[in-house]
Amino acid sequence: GLCLLVLRVFIGVHVFLVSCALPDSVLRRFIVRVMCSVLGLLVRQSDPRLRGAGARVFIANHVTPFDHNVVSLLTSCNTPALSGAPGFICWSRGFMELGVTGSRAELVDSLREYSAHEGNPPLLLFPEEAATNGRAGLLRFSSWPFSILDVVQPVALQVRRPLVAVSVADSSWIAELLWTFFVPFTVYQVRWMPSVPRQADERSEDFALRVQELLAMELGVVSTRITAADRTEHMKRLRHTSRLPFAPASSQRPAARPRVPPSLPGGAPEDVRVVAMAQQVKEVLPHVPLEVIRTDLVQTNCVDTTIANLLEGRVPFFPESKEAGDLPAPSTSQAAAASGIQGSVAAPSSKPATKQFAKSPVERHLSLQERKRALYDYARR
Repeated sequence: GLCLLVLRVFIGVHVFLVSCALPDSVLRRFIVRVMCSVLGLLVRQSDPRLRGAGARVFIANHVTPFDHNVVSLLTSCNTPALSGAPGFICWSRGFMELGVTGSRAELVDSLREYSAHEGNPPLLLFPEEAATNGRAGLLRFSSWPFSILDVVQPVALQVRRPLVAVSVADSSWIAELLWTFFVPFTVYQVRWMPSVPRQADERSEDFALRVQELLAMELGVVSTRITAADRTEHMKRLRHTSRLPFAPASSQRPAARPRVPPSLPGGAPEDVRVVAMAQQVKEVLPHVPLEVIRTDLVQTNCVDTTIANLLEGRVPFFPESKEAGDLPAPSTSQAAAASGIQGSVAAPSSKPATKQFAKSPVERHLSLQERKRALYDYARR
């Protein structure tokens, strides 16, 4: 793998120089496609007769950062740069710079003007706006690519390679390029589909949803309603959770203090609603540090979800231990709720329920489920 990586880096430089020197033509696409096969980048296509059948806008699912380069090996097309600073890197990756840095409406107007010139190549757009591995489902399509013209042509992309997964979350385009050079081969399968016209009085959102359903059926995956923004938020939460400290409860000293996450600096003003919700969770789970509760509430904004995360171990923390005599006397409603919880989870014994340990694994599992249910009921009150 390392030998292939070093060898293909030098070959890749030659491929880049050739693609820059030759003008866009059938000969250039053939030569570059053959040289890319030496790099382990194999491109296959289905139904080439449907390619560019009267459509000026190609709509494709997004799998890797090099999808537009692969499609450009089969037909002449341009993909506008939607993110990243314009310059040499943007140009060398094969993106078209429009010079539009404003809203999506300005971008759509610029692309309409571009498509109005018959001599310009067709547009290749990725409405998902984020790359996925393409094995489970499609992200929800944005509607702006369907506001440019009334006819689009879907293009189904599938990528497979041995040993290494395709389009790992949070990986950069440089890492994806190096993995492509490292593995023996990467196969891109391009399937051209018939053009889809807009129906009478059809909104862009409905048009996007209809094309998304067609692409999902062609790929054999699910058409989801998860957006690129939802994916970004999910990755942020995964990174945030991985930075939280964790250690087994049995190895912690009673006086151990949790480290404050960097997202909650000491002394920073906090939302009053988050503080109130944190106090509710603290009453139900007094052994959980308040800082951990606030951190999770900022992400979930829900008392029930935070309690579930803490009980089921999705949010690691250093438990706090307090003696029974140090606890403040509960109010009347809290005492009634606490008595209900103890009555539902404790056996008829003079010892507290937390001191009991069932001998059978089945009894321990049932006791844990009952205590969870009781804590949920108390939290909802």
